[in-house]
Amino acid sequence: MPIGNLKLTSLDKKILHSYCQTLDGLSNYLGNGYEIVLHSLEDYEHSAIKVINGYHTGRAEGAPITDLALKMLEQIRRNEENDHGVIYFSTNVKGEPLKSTTIPVKGEKDRIIGLLCINFYMNTTMADFFRNFAVPIPSDSDGLTVSGQIHETFSQSSSDLLEQTIQTVRQEVLMDSAISSINKNKEIIFRLYQQGIFNLKDAVITIADALGISKNTVYLHLRNLEKTNN
Repeated sequence: MPIGNLKLTSLDKKILHSYCQTLDGLSNYLGNGYEIVLHSLEDYEHSAIKVINGYHTGRAEGAPITDLALKMLEQIRRNEENDHGVIYFSTNVKGEPLKSTTIPVKGEKDRIIGLLCINFYMNTTMADFFRNFAVPIPSDSDGLTVSGQIHETFSQSSSDLLEQTIQTVRQEVLMDSAISSINKNKEIIFRLYQQGIFNLKDAVITIADALGISKNTVYLHLRNLEKTNN
């Protein structure tokens, strides 16, 4: 596998661009104690194409590749089985401790086209660290949807997910006295539709059985929902 200053294909560039959004999501999840850097191997002299919380190492976009990254790439060149990345401890220019990982990013034809580097600033105060565990106030001012505490179902199979979601939504609707009895099933189907449950295999059959109605009735409600949304 050739490694060095690379001529990136259009697909390679799209892959790296997609990682930029991934970095934003990781940073919002992990918090300010983590520096996250995305390198492109198209230009070693200015490899850092995305830097978040760069104050931990003093880097900004356009910074060069590091010596450790060069060493890792050379090791991969000699033995491609080493392409899983490394985890290590280091220090920044101020001598402050970091726990770091460098992960290769692969592009077209399985070439390594970039590096994803994450550095945890180990002098992060406990207050700052645990602030990430607080339930955030919902806000979309930065273009990202930030939710407070919400329910998420973790299932072993799609059929389990279907059954659990149907049961939860059905219980919510049945307990809502503001919804008339004649509209209960319609409301259940509407809420399941909003949650994207009908994208799962056998959703219509499972929902029809759970509600004691025919598949045609479920499809009728779905057609009406599609008309409303179009």
